[in-house]
Amino acid sequence: METEPLLGGGVKRGSSSFRSRPQDGAARRLSYSVNGQSCYIEHGDDDDDDLHIQQAVVFIEDAIHYRSINHRVDSRSLRLYRWYYSRICQWGLGLVIAIILSLAFVEKPSSLTITSDLRYKKPPMEPPCGLTESIEIMCLLIFAVDLTVKSYLIGWEEFRKNKWLIGYVVVTGASVIDWTLSVSMLCTETLRIRRIFRPFFLLQNSSLMKKTLKCIKRTLPEIASVILLITLHLFLFSMFGMLIFARGEDARENGEWASYFRNLRQSITSLLVLLTTANNPDVMIPAYSLNRGYSIFFILFTVFGTYLLMNLLTAIIYNQFRGYLLMSIQASILRRQLGIRAAFEVMCCRAMGRTHTDEHVGSVKVEQVLRVMREVQMKSYYRRAIVEKVQQFSNSDIQRDDFQKLFDELDKDRIKEHPPMPVYNSCFLQRVQSVFTHYSVTVIGNLVALLNIFCICTILVLDSKISISKRDSYYIGTINCIFITYYLLEMVLKIFSFGLKGYLSYRNNIFDGLLTITLLFLQISIFAMHRVPSDNSSPGPGMMSLFEMVRLLNLLIVFRFLRIIPEIKLMALVASTLVDLVKNLRAFAGILVVVYYVFAILGIWLFQGSIPAPSNVSAIVNGTSNSTTRCGTYEQLGYWPNNFDDFAVV
Repeated sequence: METEPLLGGGVKRGSSSFRSRPQDGAARRLSYSVNGQSCYIEHGDDDDDDLHIQQAVVFIEDAIHYRSINHRVDSRSLRLYRWYYSRICQWGLGLVIAIILSLAFVEKPSSLTITSDLRYKKPPMEPPCGLTESIEIMCLLIFAVDLTVKSYLIGWEEFRKNKWLIGYVVVTGASVIDWTLSVSMLCTETLRIRRIFRPFFLLQNSSLMKKTLKCIKRTLPEIASVILLITLHLFLFSMFGMLIFARGEDARENGEWASYFRNLRQSITSLLVLLTTANNPDVMIPAYSLNRGYSIFFILFTVFGTYLLMNLLTAIIYNQFRGYLLMSIQASILRRQLGIRAAFEVMCCRAMGRTHTDEHVGSVKVEQVLRVMREVQMKSYYRRAIVEKVQQFSNSDIQRDDFQKLFDELDKDRIKEHPPMPVYNSCFLQRVQSVFTHYSVTVIGNLVALLNIFCICTILVLDSKISISKRDSYYIGTINCIFITYYLLEMVLKIFSFGLKGYLSYRNNIFDGLLTITLLFLQISIFAMHRVPSDNSSPGPGMMSLFEMVRLLNLLIVFRFLRIIPEIKLMALVASTLVDLVKNLRAFAGILVVVYYVFAILGIWLFQGSIPAPSNVSAIVNGTSNSTTRCGTYEQLGYWPNNFDDFAVV
């Protein structure tokens, strides 16, 4: 659906790709054929105008979202197509995918415990049999409906060529079969195969993730030679290490052999860790303490392995992904141009039907384009820009190239315009407005926020060695109250100066205003619950203590200090780059979620219960246990929270 073009060989104006089929009678119907790549006229009525307008609207929406136009174009299918790709439907499908992935946290073994530490972990709350299964079968039914709609819209020919949809059928069917077995066994089975299939639903619903997987598949052959070279490098140096650090007669000189090069498996493991520099310089200390010359071995291994081969591997991966990214961008641009061209040809066919001519029409009317643009679902500022360009043609026709250029506005960044400021008649109010719209007010606000941070930092340093029960939160609470009053006054005066719409047109003001309102609400809650200035009042049952509320207040005040980022150009540039990086890495983040999800399920299947809880928990916690553990072991390091007993901890 996303890779095959509708007009495979392109469409030339005036060619046989768009031909007319004459009919007898005055009333004729205009039809656009996808498979036959033809536009012809047959019996019908004037209601066909709406069909062609609807087709043009859908093709333009496909172009906006870089979707393929290989789908059904009859009236009923187009209505279903627009409903399926509506924001509500797509968000709902994403929510269903999130729900079915989240079931792993609730299903047996449940993750509904406060801690995963085997020494303190209480029996988890297990959902009754049938609860998660009911939710799961509802999700699977929704996926079945989604699969049915997709298959119907693209047709059987496209369905057979789409491997993802075929896999969708297999995974959904296998999940339903496994669900049926689970219910028939009254939820007593220990192995649920369908759990490992769930990430597939996330993959097939994201075109970006599918492209990323395809890129990884294309990259693997290219990096195979480098991986083989790294493996050879690791094996050869492991052999060299076993030869150089062989066991000698003097036990005092066998430290390197005993710790890192006792056998081939240990040698490869030690150097593999050294390849990541995780055990550097620990791995060379026993040998280096005997002779400085032994360091040459480790230096050569690190230079060739870490600094040359690993960087070469990174460069090859980057080059492959960069090339695939350029190809993907070109394919997306071509898909957009094809959708716009298809919309143009459909409107041309409509014009042929209205003029009752067999000759191909190479232009469209302005009012026809305006009608289409009114029905297209797109961002309002893009629609405005395109409509303004269309209206510049007055009553003349729009040629094909001009029609294509109309949608160049989609590639332009939006220039945000702020609403005009309110106008006041009073000279005093005008003076106040000019003062609080000046940039210096923002600078003063940042300095006040910095002073507030400094006060909090000073109190934290002074109270760092005092226990929570002995801390006096009254003074810091009073100081925060003064600062919050200033923040509230600043927000009110800015709203007065810019107007509410003007104030909210700045993202920095939205961030600042939301935190200021939250701080005000917390400060009022402190007054209501603890009856300040009496700082010795004890909270009622289920209420937060004064220290806890002041601590939450301080956290929000520190977070509010991030308002300075947009005011410093270099910092704002770095922050915007990080935000763009997060947006562009969504597909890779999704791939990581899939990988971690699958390995977490495998870890539970293979290693659940392999780490038993200690029998003398109280003695270990109190430090009165007589047993000694080897340094660096699981028990000595206190790794009890790291186990494979539930999905969350894995």
